[in-house]
Amino acid sequence: MRGDGESASVGAMREKAILVTGANGEIGHGLIRRLATAGREKIVALDLAALDPHLSELCDDVVQGSILDRALLDRLVSRYDFATIFHLAAMLSTRAEFTPVAAHEVNVQGTLNLLQLAADQTELAGRRAKFLFPSSIAVYGLPPGEKAGSGRIHEKSWNLPTTMYGCNKAYCEHLGRYYAEHYKQLGAGRDLSGVDFRALRFPGLISAQTIPSGGTSDFLPEMVHTVARGRSFECFVREDTRIPFMAMPDAIQALLLLEQVDERELSWRVYNVTSFNPSAGEFGELVRGRWPGSEIRFVPDEKRQAIVDRWPADVNDDAARADWSWRPEYDLVGALDEYLVPGIDPARSPMPEQGR
Repeated sequence: MRGDGESASVGAMREKAILVTGANGEIGHGLIRRLATAGREKIVALDLAALDPHLSELCDDVVQGSILDRALLDRLVSRYDFATIFHLAAMLSTRAEFTPVAAHEVNVQGTLNLLQLAADQTELAGRRAKFLFPSSIAVYGLPPGEKAGSGRIHEKSWNLPTTMYGCNKAYCEHLGRYYAEHYKQLGAGRDLSGVDFRALRFPGLISAQTIPSGGTSDFLPEMVHTVARGRSFECFVREDTRIPFMAMPDAIQALLLLEQVDERELSWRVYNVTSFNPSAGEFGELVRGRWPGSEIRFVPDEKRQAIVDRWPADVNDDAARADWSWRPEYDLVGALDEYLVPGIDPARSPMPEQGR
């Protein structure tokens, strides 16, 4: 363990920066653009794949590597002073069901590695590092037949995930709470230790800039991107399937709002956020209205349908609205007419699976 003087000396030599893991994913694209536009600290992007060239030019350092590579993370700690870490890297839900052990390694061990990195930052810098973590409605698991009558689900209700991805996210929320409130609780000198952990349970996210791949909640974004390219679309859930969604700019804004609030103002470590919750059929009708002649068919995949049927039809985000003034900019119609329709480029090729 370094003494206080040595820690301060090491901290003074490091460059102040923001770390974004899973930078090449859906959330990473929007977040890095917002951070760069705001002129924040240096941006360090970490991703397993080569970063999109348009993002690379916005970053001060691009690191290609794995969040499971502890030597790589140690090198980052020695060079940078990360006041804020946006940990976006994850193996998504559909793929995680096929490779649950690998998903646990990436989603849980990778998050633990980053939490420890953040705790080391706290020790070196003399202030608690902020750790922003995108969780998911996949942490919920409602009994079959009770979804329709359950209303808006509160953060502490029905935390009974039925997927490996949901289990991973739920456990990482607990890891974050431990690092925030109980880290090394039997040790001496705990006044300044641990991590300022903050998480958002995102609903399904819809981006105009990136095409999703690998998420069980991706049936609406896949629909709008496919139809915009003039192709027919087979939706893998029933027309009456209903879960919450939000537009990607609102997801980015929620992350930044949560980052900026004073830790003492937070009543939770984990917050729901949401915007709109159409059924798949209702969304399909709106899409047909924007792209007349679109062919959308509903061909439910029985196994994926069973997963989505256990996710809430809506969530209660009153705590986020009260604690840090969360309000979505886009409702359903606004998301289509003001963001998705003008923003989708039919010629854009699919993005790789990353991030959420």
